[in-house]
Amino acid sequence: MMNYEIFKEVVAEKFMEYMPEQYQGMRLRVEPVNKVNKVLDGITLVGSGAGRSVSPTLYINHMYEHYLETENLQEVLQSAARRMDMAFKEMPEVGDVNLEGAKDNIVFQVINTLQNEDMLRDMPHREFQDLSIIYRWVVKVDENGIQSSAIRNNLAEQLGMNEEQLFKCAVENTRRIFPPTVKSMNDVIREMFISDGMPAEVADMMIGEMPEDKMMWVISNDRGINGAGSMLYEDNLHKLAMKLETDLYILPSSVHECIAVSTNVGDPYELAEMVSEINMGQVALEDRLSNQVYHYDKDARRLTLATDTPNKRLDGMVAEAQLIYDNGKSR
Repeated sequence: MMNYEIFKEVVAEKFMEYMPEQYQGMRLRVEPVNKVNKVLDGITLVGSGAGRSVSPTLYINHMYEHYLETENLQEVLQSAARRMDMAFKEMPEVGDVNLEGAKDNIVFQVINTLQNEDMLRDMPHREFQDLSIIYRWVVKVDENGIQSSAIRNNLAEQLGMNEEQLFKCAVENTRRIFPPTVKSMNDVIREMFISDGMPAEVADMMIGEMPEDKMMWVISNDRGINGAGSMLYEDNLHKLAMKLETDLYILPSSVHECIAVSTNVGDPYELAEMVSEINMGQVALEDRLSNQVYHYDKDARRLTLATDTPNKRLDGMVAEAQLIYDNGKSR
């Protein structure tokens, strides 16, 4: 079985042999692509032949995972070529893209600043504690999922929007397109039991009762995708804190959700140690958000860092520069 580097060379050499005839005048390009928390090797097609001026991107890393599962190189290349062909056919023409309409579909996402510093150089963003708020253009939302694209500097220029304008649009649009949710962990588990066919009465018996100030509360959105940014909607945090009659600790369990608990539950550094262990052992790298814990002050109505744990990236590497937390910066 080939290792990844050899596999990448084979893909670069053989991929075009599996593409349909109309693509044969095009050239394969392999280049690194910054994604959330990691860099992937992307392949695109350059030149005439597909009737499109922009190429979709496939990732050799995902192809290699398929190869490890099947150990069948031909099947992997055939499957990838079919996906590339389909992606070309489904791509809108550049002239068909409604840039004006895009402004109503710009949302925000929070990612880790240190882990993504290379990607952030090419993106409008603003820093919040150890995180950065970036922007996405939502192309489609339906029962099959969400199609969106990260807004990089060149797209922001096409939209004619600076970071401040993107932020103002995203704050309104994110709440509308992906409404924030706050649910007790008991309710989340109950919904899972019922969706699996368990009668509601039995689910209630299985879960039992717990005082609200001892519960964990899940902060996300109605889709459960990139929902950790919902913690930025302070009004929801305030309602929960007033309900519990305590301040909150916010545990960033992934880019998709955060966990809120009463500050009476425990020490923030012990909670941060638990977050870090879960991140490294149970959360995929692309889904990790932070190893810190945040504190919501219900009286000051402010969200700040509760911890400043050792300066490590989410992949476990020690950062060279000292991380500085400074709320409110924008680029």
